[in-house]
Amino acid sequence: MSATQTSPSAADAGANASDAFRASVARRPTAETSQERTDRLVRRTLDAIYEVIRTEEVSYPEFQAVKRWLMDVGEVGEWPLFLDVFVEHEIEKVAARTQRGTTGTIEGPYYLPGQQRLPATATLPMRPDEQGDRLVFSGQVRALDGTVLAGAEVDFWQADADGYYSGFAPNVPAGNLRGVIVTDTDGRFAITTIKPAPYQIPTDGPTGAMIAAAGWHPWRPAHLHLMVRAEGHRQVTTQLYFDRGDWLDSDVASATKDDLVLAPQRQDDGGYAVTYDFELEPAATS
Repeated sequence: MSATQTSPSAADAGANASDAFRASVARRPTAETSQERTDRLVRRTLDAIYEVIRTEEVSYPEFQAVKRWLMDVGEVGEWPLFLDVFVEHEIEKVAARTQRGTTGTIEGPYYLPGQQRLPATATLPMRPDEQGDRLVFSGQVRALDGTVLAGAEVDFWQADADGYYSGFAPNVPAGNLRGVIVTDTDGRFAITTIKPAPYQIPTDGPTGAMIAAAGWHPWRPAHLHLMVRAEGHRQVTTQLYFDRGDWLDSDVASATKDDLVLAPQRQDDGGYAVTYDFELEPAATS
């Protein structure tokens, strides 16, 4: 960690994640769940909780501890963090059953919409003295039939070399290592950035307390985040990891997949380069 970097608190990161999630609701489809399905989902969730209580003979002190923990999670705004780390991967697996094209994975809590639009060949916004090894990430966006998708958007965000995201940590400028890259007439893009670092999810709040009490580790492997979209096609939300990286086999968010692991090649200038193409399926029609 750099000497000038201030570690974000769980409360600050949680509040930012909650605000970002609420602001993003307008860009997402509204859930239309019938009363019958709501009844089924709520009942099955409660039945699963009851089964744990009965099987594990949960005591009153344990119940009160859970109640206090749930209250704490809400008060510091950590529900986006907790749900994105420990629940979203299962939601994504269900969605993936009916999806074709590039493999997706979780979005996570650190996405911020409305970032700077950049040309097909671009350097991400970054500090003049941005730490980390230079990385050129390039590729092509195509439809399933191989048609190149000119003007597709590669919405890109990542942590810095200390493992921090802009918008969620003090002293990291707004928009740092974020951007929306628009593909050229051949559907190609080339993004100059830095290799991110593995990072711990915030551990000084209730989510961290739960992890410590259970004896788990809080680490995520280094990764790049992407939303790739083109008119008439289903958006792909994914993360790309790095081979031989720490925590690949024990990601706290359970989001790694073998076909999302990159193998960057060292370049003569000391940096790295890697290519990864995206294939988008047609958007569903009603």
